[in-house]
Amino acid sequence: MTDESLTPDEKRVLDEIEEKNVDFLRLQFIDILGTIKNVAVPADQAEKAFTEGIYFDGSSIEGFVRIQESDMRLKPDPSTFAILPWRKREDGASARMICDIYNTSTGEPFEGDPRYVLKQALERAEEMGYTVNAGPEPEFFLFEEDDEGRATTEFSDVGGYFDLAPKDLASDVRYDIIAGLESMGFDVEASHHEVAESQHEIDFEYDDALTTADNVATFRAVVRAIAAQHDLHATFMPKPIPKINGSGMHTHLSLFTEDGENAFHDGDDEFDLSDTARSFLAGVLEHAPAITAVANPTVNSYKRLVPGYEAPVYVAWSDTNRSALVRKPAARVPAASRIELRSPDPSCNPYLAFAAMIHAGLDGIENDLDCPDPVRENIYEFDEAKRDEYGIETLPSNLGEAVDALEADEVVLDALGEHVPEKFMEAKREEFGEYLVEVSEWELDRYLETF
Repeated sequence: MTDESLTPDEKRVLDEIEEKNVDFLRLQFIDILGTIKNVAVPADQAEKAFTEGIYFDGSSIEGFVRIQESDMRLKPDPSTFAILPWRKREDGASARMICDIYNTSTGEPFEGDPRYVLKQALERAEEMGYTVNAGPEPEFFLFEEDDEGRATTEFSDVGGYFDLAPKDLASDVRYDIIAGLESMGFDVEASHHEVAESQHEIDFEYDDALTTADNVATFRAVVRAIAAQHDLHATFMPKPIPKINGSGMHTHLSLFTEDGENAFHDGDDEFDLSDTARSFLAGVLEHAPAITAVANPTVNSYKRLVPGYEAPVYVAWSDTNRSALVRKPAARVPAASRIELRSPDPSCNPYLAFAAMIHAGLDGIENDLDCPDPVRENIYEFDEAKRDEYGIETLPSNLGEAVDALEADEVVLDALGEHVPEKFMEAKREEFGEYLVEVSEWELDRYLETF
């Protein structure tokens, strides 16, 4: 007999599990560093998952808790139920639900849960009278696997920007990925080959920021799983190949008021931006160095953030060129007015990255920060003196500098809550320290026989 305490959405999921012959559930969550984790349970445990939660050992998850406080509980969000397209079988199917994490000792949400961190940011926005929409553009590479199924960096095609077959040999793979995403509820807007060989982009429709963060996590899992079915390795590593374009995750942001109006739109403004939008934009620029630690969280991220490969490194905004950190895209209708932050990459934890961006922008609104004038010239062509003249600063050049900027920025630290900053910065300082003592092939090739 079904528990009467179940919500209508939870009852709907139980019905769907039965109708679609689901035999296993993956209860999905994400750690502080952005890695997807899951606990697999038989589908007949779904009702228990809704009413009691599923317990797991939090001490085994990167950056969560110490061993003496390890018991944690997963509570699935029924709105995220979806059949896994690569796990369908004649005798049954597997499905997933994204979970919130709770402390078993207190019954309260776990402050180190990245999904909870983003929910807190959205609550702050709601208290100010706004809902937040986000639209990311994640890029990725599809590389060949070797004979043993391990990842290589061998190109799977020789296509370029918007190329078609036969150069874009991965178009069939993208088709299968899109079909898989749509079966899980995605509204895919477009897909195309990107600038670099074997590089691709699939854009899905914007949504509220929490749903979008869930979608980014799901997107990465779907892309990798379906690529593997084609004997290809999908990677969201920002810069897997030197001297060509890296993979970004440009993120579009907008605020809407309680009556459904776009708070960023003002038809009387030269750029169709309201005062609210300008202050939000100013907040993002003000806190950009600290945001970078969260939105570009790996040593490799900073191999992408260099001039010359279309990735932004200069803290400025523009409506006409892509050399600035923030772009104001053209909007066909008032509801489409938004800003585009171009620095994030797809290795980031989307929940933490969105929380950092949102807090930065809301800080700009709360403090009525002045937005600088747009820079319509190509900043890549500026020398240092001209950048100084325009007051244009540069993003951190490596992970160590970015973490230092994060540590000094109270607004972005506050965005990450009580638990996450210490654990995140500890992990990232360790990563950067390990990188500093490594000797690369480039160094050996350049110096070994010379000195």
